[in-house]
Amino acid sequence: MAKEITKAEEFFLKKFNLNTIQLEQTIGKALGKQIDYADLYFEYRTNESVSLEEGMVKKAAKSIGQGVGVRAVADEKTGYAYSDEITLKNLELAARTARYITTDHSVGKPVPVRSDVVRPDLYPIQTPVSEIPVQEKIDLLHQIDVLARRYDPRIKKVMASFASEHKAILVVTSEGRIVGDIQPLSRLNVTCIAEENGNRQVGSYGGGGRVAYSFFLENRRFEAYAKEAARQAILNLSAVDAPAGMMDVVLGPGWPGILLHEAIGHGLEGDFNRKRTSAFTDLIGKQVASELCTIVDDGTIPGRRGSLNVDDEGTPTHRTVLIEKGILKGYLQDRLNAKLMGMTPTGNGRRESFMHIPMPRMTNTFMLAGESRPEEIMRSVKNGLYAVSFGGGQVDITSGKFVFSASEAYRIEDGKVTAPVKGATLIGNGPDILKRVTMVGNDLQLDAGVGTCGKDGQSVPVGVGLPTLRINGMTVGGTQG
Repeated sequence: MAKEITKAEEFFLKKFNLNTIQLEQTIGKALGKQIDYADLYFEYRTNESVSLEEGMVKKAAKSIGQGVGVRAVADEKTGYAYSDEITLKNLELAARTARYITTDHSVGKPVPVRSDVVRPDLYPIQTPVSEIPVQEKIDLLHQIDVLARRYDPRIKKVMASFASEHKAILVVTSEGRIVGDIQPLSRLNVTCIAEENGNRQVGSYGGGGRVAYSFFLENRRFEAYAKEAARQAILNLSAVDAPAGMMDVVLGPGWPGILLHEAIGHGLEGDFNRKRTSAFTDLIGKQVASELCTIVDDGTIPGRRGSLNVDDEGTPTHRTVLIEKGILKGYLQDRLNAKLMGMTPTGNGRRESFMHIPMPRMTNTFMLAGESRPEEIMRSVKNGLYAVSFGGGQVDITSGKFVFSASEAYRIEDGKVTAPVKGATLIGNGPDILKRVTMVGNDLQLDAGVGTCGKDGQSVPVGVGLPTLRINGMTVGGTQG
């Protein structure tokens, strides 16, 4: 019976004239008497982008990147070296360098490796988006420009962009595994600027994921993006100054999960808890949230922006329950932190590229649906704020304190959504806010597929989600008065 290998393994071996024996020898050169673990991370990616502004193509770009990173781990010490030229000579040099960084000068023996085929494939795309003609993408952006302007004559400027990535990775480990993956990623964005009597406002919307180009054409999804961006810009023209003070806040479903991601999710990553710099350190098994809250990180949802067949260490992704009915159940782990903490890797070892070491990162992080109807939640609030979408924010991982600006929000008065407001910011502490959740909606939504998370200088695509949520007594910063 012929040996089964992944498409990614076949791609790298053929393209760079490598063979399994050479990979086994390279892993051996990264090992030494004091090295606990070593791996090779190969990457080859094609990135394309095209943007339209004022009906004209502003930018069109295509780039190809490649490289390999070699890691050697001895207890808490990590040696890492990389090369953007994938040759046997550079592989061996990087392997020796990584080992030397850990101060281990002994040389290990070659490690027999075998292919590990991971199934099922969460993004089985036949035609890479990068193979779709650029002119077809430009024509789509022109359609978006027309649709957005047609929405309302007060739309004065439209910017639309389409970006895609086609990435192949291959991970070879000292445990004898070769794991490969082909990872597509696409995103369509629309921004509209509306103007009336000198008042200029912005609206943005978009979506995507690990999907085929046809995803954006299905049911004219691109048209929905254009109209939503235009709607937000027009809405903001009539927004009044936001009130300030302590009040009940209702978070809308979907993208407001970014607050959950930033204010709580990062604090549940293994490295922060191993170093004891998280507000959730040593709280496993303890009540950290309202019993209405169950929060998961799930990298196994087909086609989602944050999903992966395997993480960047070759570990299959999982659905990890972080908080269950208010009780902290565990952390997100990569290999290193899991070992040092005596826990199991959760498939959350991620890196921006071959030039970076992996670290614990989120995939798709969201709160599960509750039992309350959204309209019931709204009727329960006498005076408060309804936050539908968020822009920027800041979080302190150690304390859990955060500040987030709402890009779309409304007053709630006597149980009814009334005037749109501008300039609202939500201020609080992640662990404290979770305990103030008093109602959870039955309308869980995941975001449209636009999230990017930054940590220690590395950016990776992620997903967020949330049902409608009521939080009692939250501090709102506003511009009223």
